[in-house]
Amino acid sequence: QLQLVESGGGAVQPRGSLRLSCLASGLILEDYGVSWFRQIPGKEREGLSCISSRARHIDGRSPYYSDSVKGRATIGRDNGKNTVFLQMNNLKPEDSGFYYCAADPDYDCGGYVFKHPYGSWGQGTQVIVSS
Repeated sequence: QLQLVESGGGAVQPRGSLRLSCLASGLILEDYGVSWFRQIPGKEREGLSCISSRARHIDGRSPYYSDSVKGRATIGRDNGKNTVFLQMNNLKPEDSGFYYCAADPDYDCGGYVFKHPYGSWGQGTQVIVSS
């Protein structure tokens, strides 16, 4: 069974950067499509970015970014570490929240990408953007 653990969160000043990581154990993360989500307490969970599994990559579909992070975020893989990262730059106070990764086998980031029934979720890492 795939287990996911997020890390890399913390406190950062506006316009700063963070690199969030989603470490997988149990199975090879490259075989899974992975998305990042953000949740602010009391608000609906927001999808941020998706990267497809290695075998299901489709140009134009993956990687996918929501409008709220497009141009400021980069999603990628470090296969040697069985990890998917989300590099966030030019952070804003409204980027504060809990960040989660989710994965599903052989997923190509298609359909309603952030409504997809991901089978595995991490526990989250907190990001605080404040001066």
